[in-house]
Amino acid sequence: MPQDDPRDVSRAVKRTPPAIWTQESADAMGTSGMFLAGMIMVTRNRYLAWPSLMFGVSSYINYHPLRTKEGQPPIANLLLSFAALIASYVPLFLETPKPVQLSA
Repeated sequence: MPQDDPRDVSRAVKRTPPAIWTQESADAMGTSGMFLAGMIMVTRNRYLAWPSLMFGVSSYINYHPLRTKEGQPPIANLLLSFAALIASYVPLFLETPKPVQLSA
């Protein structure tokens, strides 16, 4: 086997990503989506559910596992924003009790 053969096992080195790939800052979109989802669960504001879901989807799509040193994928953020959307629209589909007419 020639000495300059790239398939030579003795020339293999461990792959390490460049140091500039790592990011130390928090994900602003994920944090905003999590905050909005929590606020939706408390206030039942249907109009904030859609931006929260978009923040969750954006955070999930823009997650780069090679650029972070540690952490989990933002699937929890996406699921919480989806749950907030469902929780805000469920009262529209539930039947409300009719007021009772008292006869005097």
